[in-house]
Amino acid sequence: MSTAFVVNSGSSSIKWELLDTETETRILGGLLERVTDHSEGMLSILEQLGGQHPDVIGHRVVHGGNLFSKATVVTDEVERQIDELSVLAPLHNPANLAGIRAARAAFPGVPNVAVFDTAFHQTLPPAAYTYAIDSATAAEHGIRRYGFHGTSYQYVSAATAELLGRPLEELKLIVFHLGNGASVTAIDGGRSVDTSMGMTPLEGLVMGTRSGDIDPGAIFHLARAGASVDSLDTLLNRGSGMLGLTGTSDMRDVSTAADAGDAAAQLALDVYHHRIRHYLGAYLVTLGSVDAIVFTAGVGENSPETRAAALAGLESLGIRIDPERNAARGPVISTDDSPITVLVVKTNEELEIARQSLAAI
Repeated sequence: MSTAFVVNSGSSSIKWELLDTETETRILGGLLERVTDHSEGMLSILEQLGGQHPDVIGHRVVHGGNLFSKATVVTDEVERQIDELSVLAPLHNPANLAGIRAARAAFPGVPNVAVFDTAFHQTLPPAAYTYAIDSATAAEHGIRRYGFHGTSYQYVSAATAELLGRPLEELKLIVFHLGNGASVTAIDGGRSVDTSMGMTPLEGLVMGTRSGDIDPGAIFHLARAGASVDSLDTLLNRGSGMLGLTGTSDMRDVSTAADAGDAAAQLALDVYHHRIRHYLGAYLVTLGSVDAIVFTAGVGENSPETRAAALAGLESLGIRIDPERNAARGPVISTDDSPITVLVVKTNEELEIARQSLAAI
C-alpha cells in the first residue's frame, strides 16, 4: 500500500490526514490544536500513526509568489524561498514552513512536497494579474494578483469535468469557493484566467472575517484618523466581513438571525450575495460563454439559500435553478433545459495535495 501524509500547519494547529493513494481513501486523520511547538506536535502525530512511515508528505503552503507554478519537492533551497515569501503571507507561510521543517525532522528519508495555493493561478494573463500602480514599485515589492484556493479549484474543476462527462480542456467554468474564506475563479480549459483574491486573500468576496473589496482611500482615511497599520490589518482581516456586519462569522447564525427579522443580518446577507453576483457577471463576460457554474466549500456546498439568492432572476442569462435539486444539494441543481449547468461539488483539498505530491516525486 502506498500512502501520503498530508499536512496543513497553522500558527497553533496541525491538521493532518494519512491517505491510501491507490484507493484514494482516508486511513487516519486529526487536528492538533494549541500547538506551541510544531516539532513536538509532529512527534505526537507520529505516535498516532503507530510507526507507519508514509511514502510522501504533502504540505499546504499558502503563498508561492512568482516562484512556484506547481507542487515542488522540498529542499533546503525551497525552504529558504518559502521563508522569503513570508513577507507576502506573514500569517500563513511561517506556520506552513514550521510544519515542513518538523516533518522533515520527524520522517527522515521521506520526500516532502510543497503544494501552493497560488500555483493554480500562475496561468493568469498579465491583464488579469497586473495592478495599475507604478510598475517599478510593483516589481520591487511583488505587488500583483496571485490568487488563492488553487488546490480546491484544481480538484473541483477536474471533478466537474468528470461529472459532466466532458474533457476539462473543453470547459469554461465559474467556480465559487465559499467558506469562511471565499473566492471565485474563471477557469477556461482547466486554466485560471481570472480570480477574485489578489496579492493577499483579503481582496474580492465578502468573507467570514475579511472585508473583501474596499476602496483603498478608506484605509488612508482611517490612518489619518490615527489607526495604525497593525490595527487596520486586524480590522480588515479579522474584524470585518460577516463578523463586522453582524457580530458573528458563522453564516448559519447570520441566516437564522435574518429569518428572525434582524435587519443587520439581512443587510449582511444582501451585501454577501451582491458581491457574488457582481463577480458572476464579470466572469460571464470574461469567459464569453460558460458551460457550468460550480459551488464548493462549506457555505457553497451546504447553503441552498446562498445558491438560490446568488442566481435568482438570471434565467435570461441561461441560468435556471431547480428548487428541489438545490434543496437536495445536487450535484446538478439546474433544470434539464438550463443552457448553463449549475453544480454543487464537494472539494477535497487533502486528496488533491496527495495527488500532486505523488506526481511531484
